[in-house]
Amino acid sequence: MKKVIALVFFITILACKEEKKQEDVKQVLEEKTTLQPISDSDLETAVIYEANIRQYSPEGTFEQFTKDIPQLKQLGVKVIWLMPVFPISETKRKATGGENSKFATDFPETEQGKYLGSYYAVSDFTKINPEFGTIEDFRSLVTTAHDNGIYVILDWVPNHTGWDHMWLKTNPEYYTQNDKGEVVHPEGTDWTDVADLNYNNQEMRKAMIVDMSYWLTKEGIDGFRCDVAGSVPTNFWEQAIPELRAKKDIFMLAEAWEPELFKKGLFDMGYAWDGHHAMNKIAQGEEKATAFITYMKDRNETYEANNILMNFVTNHDENSWNGTIKERMGDASETMTVLSYLTPGMPLIYSGQEYDLDHKLLFFEKDSFPHTKGNTWKLLEKLAKLKITSSALHGGKYAASFEEIEVANKNVLAFKRSKNGSAIIYFANMSDKALKTSLPQKGKYIDYMSNTAFEINGDAITLEPWEYKILVE
Repeated sequence: MKKVIALVFFITILACKEEKKQEDVKQVLEEKTTLQPISDSDLETAVIYEANIRQYSPEGTFEQFTKDIPQLKQLGVKVIWLMPVFPISETKRKATGGENSKFATDFPETEQGKYLGSYYAVSDFTKINPEFGTIEDFRSLVTTAHDNGIYVILDWVPNHTGWDHMWLKTNPEYYTQNDKGEVVHPEGTDWTDVADLNYNNQEMRKAMIVDMSYWLTKEGIDGFRCDVAGSVPTNFWEQAIPELRAKKDIFMLAEAWEPELFKKGLFDMGYAWDGHHAMNKIAQGEEKATAFITYMKDRNETYEANNILMNFVTNHDENSWNGTIKERMGDASETMTVLSYLTPGMPLIYSGQEYDLDHKLLFFEKDSFPHTKGNTWKLLEKLAKLKITSSALHGGKYAASFEEIEVANKNVLAFKRSKNGSAIIYFANMSDKALKTSLPQKGKYIDYMSNTAFEINGDAITLEPWEYKILVE
């Protein structure tokens, strides 16, 4: 009887603490904020949201996306990454024809302008794509985000431009040319809708930095996500980023994973591609849970402690070309989404993911998705609250520790995150078969997802296929 009373008392105390935490989180999520310059502390609990303006709504406008920014706070979003917002070149546009990918040039010249093309074929780095709205609409988006304590970064395309960019007429020397003096597209790619920039040309570098500076000083954006950043010479970033940081505190995300891009105060965050691939392979039965521990060990050896990696189960490339989360991860989808939040780093939400996006969004043409809040919204909202309240999930430059919990079964992934006296244990059955396991971490915890008591006492624990537990001390 005494044990029962003690357990009830224990649960009651934890429930009260949890209720107080939830009240604190609600206040943080709802109140308007005077946005201060981005700081390292902001990054510890941040979630990043990739906004695909074209496909976010049937209208495909800044205005429609801006209306939803306040509710993104419910998902813990601290950074909005806007996919390229610039005008798109019409010349050599790519398009989709029937079941096969085609080029707009496969159609009559008079028809080419009807295809929307790739966001990454930029015709002017200092203008707004009129399909999305006006510069005033863009400014309203940025202001609304800032009013809600959210930073805005632009997707920058430094490796190439579209074929209509004015530089091709005024400064063809800014581009890579073949032996015949013809401007070429990036070597080794099928990106024929863009022209490759020549980084041996110092004047082009200066022009690029001027255009990037415009968005910082004139339009108040907070940094950049740099497309194929590893394909641009590192010494350009060593030249550009200090100049940009001298203008304001900014957040720099590289679509890359090369460790040298983090050095000398260059990029703040890169892509956790290896982690993403490991999750895909485990979900598809090609690897055991131990593959993720191997990835984490390699990651710790490859990167410095203050390097931030972006964790994701989807993004615009993965969704459009490799399939939806469900298509790639099947019944493991929720387990892997949770893992992306509990791994050191910053979790990504891609437009539509929060609304259970269930189809591959068209890339070159118009598309959209229903805005119905279902299971994924509830999941992401709950994970956001935990990330905000527990220092054990800090994922920035002062991330909480990651400690493997060794278990005998290779299909079980188990680890502990801890910082400042807070600790969280994650363990999961990373297979499509039910199994039993045991953990060496004895103690009494709260199962965060069900808000119930959970005790580890050495007894076997049964886990259903892809079942996971988040245990809070």
